[in-house]
Amino acid sequence: MAPMKTNWTRLIRFVAAETARVHIGEPVDAALDVGLAAHQGGLIRAKEIVGSALDPTAAVTSRVLTVKTLLSPLSREQVKLVRCLGLNYKDHAAEAKMALPAFPVLFYKPVTSLIGPNAPVIIPAAACPPKDNLSDYEVELVIVIGKTCKDVKAADALDYVLAYSGANDVSFRKHQLAVSQWGFSKSFDNTNPFGPCLVAATAIKDPQNVPLRTVLNGETVQDGTTKEQIFGVRDTIAHLSQGTTLEAGTIILTGTPKGVGFVKSPPIFLKHGDKMSVWVGGGIGSLYNDVVEEPARAKL
Repeated sequence: MAPMKTNWTRLIRFVAAETARVHIGEPVDAALDVGLAAHQGGLIRAKEIVGSALDPTAAVTSRVLTVKTLLSPLSREQVKLVRCLGLNYKDHAAEAKMALPAFPVLFYKPVTSLIGPNAPVIIPAAACPPKDNLSDYEVELVIVIGKTCKDVKAADALDYVLAYSGANDVSFRKHQLAVSQWGFSKSFDNTNPFGPCLVAATAIKDPQNVPLRTVLNGETVQDGTTKEQIFGVRDTIAHLSQGTTLEAGTIILTGTPKGVGFVKSPPIFLKHGDKMSVWVGGGIGSLYNDVVEEPARAKL
């Protein structure tokens, strides 16, 4: 089986200024960090793509549209399932003083946790006050499965990848560390930025050589690389597909490098008014998301 090929290299989903409707397209400027441009209010123009983001035959047209609002690259309706790996970086395991896992540590998120560029991360009342609940950031590389698959061999795993993207797996450590299952602490509504674009799998030749960074209130707090992953993209897909169907539209968050807040001394925690951004290399770009506490939002 040949690797998946698309007619686009980078894909964005957006509301167009010309139509006030949602479109998908390929940025005209191939080097533009669309997440940064959207955050700064800069001009983003894209050639409209006709078809679905999950269809590799979707065609790039000559029609150019202007981005009014940049959205997550896949809608919640398009995402079949959100699978996530925990403790998947050697340097992160070391800073947390935790043993390297023998197998991928898997948890799931509901699609209601996903938000797009510039949308606020909402810390719910159930996780307030943040100082006690230790709300935390996690920059991550995201795999987007493009072909339904099962029992995949590691050697063939990349053939099922449509694209890569970025995410910020905002986590709430009090709830996470209180139990063995992390689903509850990682699943609050509107807490997981996803995007800002899809980068075709063929454009990232080595997913184990992608840099990642998190900036919080102007300070770089994470600066890592996917070279530190314990289970790389190939092994992750191979393991998660054993006896289990991975449907096209499944996204897989692959873990975070060192620098998370709860292990620092004193701990860093996300709170109302914080300015947060994550950046993933390979042409994926930046996600900017402010932090809003739900009780504080209710008073506005």
